[in-house]
Amino acid sequence: MAEPQISKTFPVKPKQKPKPRTPKQTPESKYWSSFKTKQIPNLISSINSLTFSPAAPHSLAAAHSTSLTLYNPQSLFSQTSKISLNDVVSSASFRSDGRLIAAADLSGLVQVFDVKTRTPLRRLRSHTRPVRFVKFPLHDKLHLVSGGDDAVVKYWDVAGETTVCDFLGHKDYVRCGDWSPNDSNMFVTGSYDHTVKLWDVRDKDSSSSVTEVNHGKPVEDVMFLPSGGLIATAGGDSVKIWDLIGGGKLVYSMESHNKTVTSICVGKVGKLSGEEAQQYRILSVALDGYLKVFNYAKMRVTHSMRFPAPLMSVGFSPDCMTRVIGTSNGMIYAGRRKSKEDVESGSDEEATKYERRLKRLGSRNALGLGPVAEEPRMRVLKPTSFGYFHRGQSEKPSERDYLVMRPKKVKLGEHDRLLKKFRHKEALVSVLGKSKNPENAVAVMEELVSRKKLLKCVSNLDLEELRVLLLFLQKHCTMPRYGRLLMGLTEKVIEMRADDIRASTELKGLIRNIKRAVEEEIRIQLSLQEIQGVISPLLRITGRR
Repeated sequence: MAEPQISKTFPVKPKQKPKPRTPKQTPESKYWSSFKTKQIPNLISSINSLTFSPAAPHSLAAAHSTSLTLYNPQSLFSQTSKISLNDVVSSASFRSDGRLIAAADLSGLVQVFDVKTRTPLRRLRSHTRPVRFVKFPLHDKLHLVSGGDDAVVKYWDVAGETTVCDFLGHKDYVRCGDWSPNDSNMFVTGSYDHTVKLWDVRDKDSSSSVTEVNHGKPVEDVMFLPSGGLIATAGGDSVKIWDLIGGGKLVYSMESHNKTVTSICVGKVGKLSGEEAQQYRILSVALDGYLKVFNYAKMRVTHSMRFPAPLMSVGFSPDCMTRVIGTSNGMIYAGRRKSKEDVESGSDEEATKYERRLKRLGSRNALGLGPVAEEPRMRVLKPTSFGYFHRGQSEKPSERDYLVMRPKKVKLGEHDRLLKKFRHKEALVSVLGKSKNPENAVAVMEELVSRKKLLKCVSNLDLEELRVLLLFLQKHCTMPRYGRLLMGLTEKVIEMRADDIRASTELKGLIRNIKRAVEEEIRIQLSLQEIQGVISPLLRITGRR
């Protein structure tokens, strides 16, 4: 009598491993990940300041040690020039036209340099302590503002090398400042006295500010957001957004960093023009080594990156193509995004060989090199030729072609072929003895369970086959993935084949080994539960912060 056959074969497959619940990468995360990072090493000491020129090609100025180094982002961050100062450079700022750059150092001196010639044009000395920030206005080429450890904010006339006004409202070190994007007479400063003050240069009262907000911790950085009505302050482990038009009202506090936030800047998602250009983000870096991208329109963090060193400064180019981060160990992580060039619809890449041939011949005719030669006709293949049966195999399909794929032949293992013939015991013995992957053996056992043949196979095993089964159970019965099935099978094997086990010394040793493995697994699980009991309260306390 012929053995029954199955018309269509489905090989026995092990169960899929559970995938970790990792969130899919969002389009915005893909955008920020598209900045290909390049390291700029061998800079002395930490990178105190990173700033881009407002004018193309948007040169990068990095302040480190007693030097101010200029880089060209378009030529893979090649060093274009280097300006040396007498003391450690703490801050730098380009003028709105990109021709001049101001640099402040810890000696209390502010110098203005010509970017091309590196010539010092002005030396502004009035601070009695180290200067921590210097900033040119966005729409004014004749003035700048500076602040330092003497708690004084100075408004300078660059041409005359004199101070127009001193603002004396702060009570501790002044660390940062920024100009309003809408009004060249308004600027903000942040200090270690926890306050951020809005100043108006037209107000001659040097001790009273227009508006004041309290960040709650020493302020490391402050900036205006592009609308001009909001400011962002960084201090401690938080970045806070304030509404100046609403009288200094706190809008939101982002507390996703674990250590002090050292620098913030504004970045844009998209191109220079169009609707995408209005999608602004806040980029913040901290001593915990993380870069956070904050969408202040939806009030949530949309991207995060980890770096191997504490981060001191961050910058984003006006053309949305370059992102730079400075570390405390003298390393700059410069990321550059590739620009997508528009591809013409009639390009040679999309054209066929015949169209490219006609294009070449047409260009020759236009130059007066003779009439266009007629395209030679292709030789017609006859069914008697060898090439007739192999035509088209080397041709690459075009976009309009419909591909008919040859079905792949299913390769069956030995246990699959035996299951196909309903030889259940032989399939079990085969997968236990030859398969190095326990997943295949468990898959065969599950198939036998579904066919209600597993216990019958176990009862028909001889002593050698029973030894192989017990050896498999000893190795894998305590694995969490297979424990539910294999532990139940172990109990049934001991119950059904008790007489054979008592009669064999080798089988008794295997049973003792299984018992020891189970006891060891129970001890490990109890230890893990004790550890979980210690960690769970700590995680709940951390989640409340």
